[in-house]
Amino acid sequence: MPEQQHIFGTDGVRGVANADLTPELAFAVGRAAAVVLAHEVDASRPIVVGRDTRVSGPMLEAALVAGICSAGRDVLLLGVLPTPAVALLTRSSGAAAGAMISASHNPIADNGIKLFGADGFKLSDALEEEIEADVTAANGPRPTGLGVGGVAAAPELQERYLAHIAAHGAPLAGMVIVVDGAFGAAYRIGPQALTNLGATVHAINCEPDGARINVACGATNLEPLIAEVRRHPGSVGVAFDGDADRALFVDEHGHAVNGDQVLAMLAAQMLREGALPGATVVATVMSNVGLERALDGMGLRLERTVVGDRYVLERMRAGGHPLGGEQSGHVIDLRRNSTGDGPMTAVSVFSLMARSGLRLEELAACVKTYPQVLVNVRSGRKELLEHAAVRRRIEEIEGALGTEGRVVVRPSGTEPLLRVMVEGPDRGEVMRMAEEIAAAIRAAGDGAL
Repeated sequence: MPEQQHIFGTDGVRGVANADLTPELAFAVGRAAAVVLAHEVDASRPIVVGRDTRVSGPMLEAALVAGICSAGRDVLLLGVLPTPAVALLTRSSGAAAGAMISASHNPIADNGIKLFGADGFKLSDALEEEIEADVTAANGPRPTGLGVGGVAAAPELQERYLAHIAAHGAPLAGMVIVVDGAFGAAYRIGPQALTNLGATVHAINCEPDGARINVACGATNLEPLIAEVRRHPGSVGVAFDGDADRALFVDEHGHAVNGDQVLAMLAAQMLREGALPGATVVATVMSNVGLERALDGMGLRLERTVVGDRYVLERMRAGGHPLGGEQSGHVIDLRRNSTGDGPMTAVSVFSLMARSGLRLEELAACVKTYPQVLVNVRSGRKELLEHAAVRRRIEEIEGALGTEGRVVVRPSGTEPLLRVMVEGPDRGEVMRMAEEIAAAIRAAGDGAL
């Protein structure tokens, strides 16, 4: 029996399109997912499929859909739309599952496949393992004739997602908002969601140009958004990543507002409304200590997980906590959706401004952010983090910081990178410390230690 392939990472299947993530693999994943779900969900229910704008998207969509249909399951094509829309529409349309073809914030050459169950949540580890086993075995039914799955386009379902967002928003008349769509999945829906609520929207990087997705724009590079906000005095801005499950903001003075600050301002609102049972917000080890202190001042607790929105979501569901997220802009509000939802986060933040009469600058001031430096070392060798010299340098720096800072060193879950984060009261000092740890990792990799 062939050895089982391990194709799922922390956020679905991801890799360089046509090299790591080939059409053959996409076909096998689609077919295996349909076969596995046949044991879970009635065969008459379709699988919905969406994608972002990447140039490899149509190729992988065709292969994935062919795999699903070959196992006898129907497909509804949603077109280009955000990942959270696929999650929501999977649930609201009564589909058996949802699939999103996107590599989120990754470079153009990458692509990925995210799968959602009928409840709109990402698949459990057990189901992913079952799909992996079926990909390896390459067996299952081969229906013919009328038993082959059919394909239908359902772009009208996008309007259902927009209506869902609007139902949770406040009138935004008089507000001027700059939207950076990152040439990605929210190129149309991002601006439209805010225009529908009455805002005046200036859209940048909002064309469906997959050859420029995430290139010097969007949530991975706020400089174009900052410049555009400063060209429109009194405006605010929001930037999405490639698949729009993340949103970052820019205030009236052109200052960045990150996921930690958004979590704090939404937590304060939910606390006032009695909508935060357990008085707990879930975030990762990367969230700034300033968030922890802000929540503590409200009588709330911050519960930390390892990095990855799936781990945040697992802890939220296990503890019954409706709010959680990441500093990078993933904000999960389980009252609204089952995954991080950039357009919904944007509507929530701007609606909070409208209802409170406060500027974004004032709302974000609830978090006093400590300097935090992130240095990436390009390597896929996770074992370098356990090298004796690297561990010794980390422990020395942790000792020097004491209770005034933190060190987090970890492998990336989506790229061949080792990430070094150091946080403390003095930016120059934490920069020096982060570079020293990075240098120790590089030396260990070169055999110099």
